[in-house]
Amino acid sequence: MKLKQISVFVENKPGQLSHTCRAMAKAGINITTLSLADTQQFGILRLLIQDHDTAMKVLQEAGCVVKLTDVVAIAVPDRPGGLADVLEAIESAGINLEYMYAFTYRRQEKGLMVFRFEDPDQAVQVLSQAGFEVVGGEELTRRMETK
Repeated sequence: MKLKQISVFVENKPGQLSHTCRAMAKAGINITTLSLADTQQFGILRLLIQDHDTAMKVLQEAGCVVKLTDVVAIAVPDRPGGLADVLEAIESAGINLEYMYAFTYRRQEKGLMVFRFEDPDQAVQVLSQAGFEVVGGEELTRRMETK
């Protein structure tokens, strides 16, 4: 139940982010969710897109440096301690969390979060066994369509 995430390395100067977004728009590619982290010289735009293969091709043709990685989407209880419970489950299993970001979607008292783990397969197994809902690509698409 892993998802494919596209990371785009964007030079930190005016017009670079819009160049990336415009290339996808011209190809009719919709962004499901994103995160942007930056340093002084470049940023990393992380994207979840339904057709990641096409998006990778479009972005590469537009001159972007891209990388495909596995991430995990988890339905986190939207209550005090909900995220802490998820983190406790992965920490007790000794799984390294590299980064995470919130998904722009909430349903049934849960928010979706995207996690990048050092070992995503182990994380999926541990979290599923701990009773957390790991959301796959088809489920994510269905949730977005019924929004």
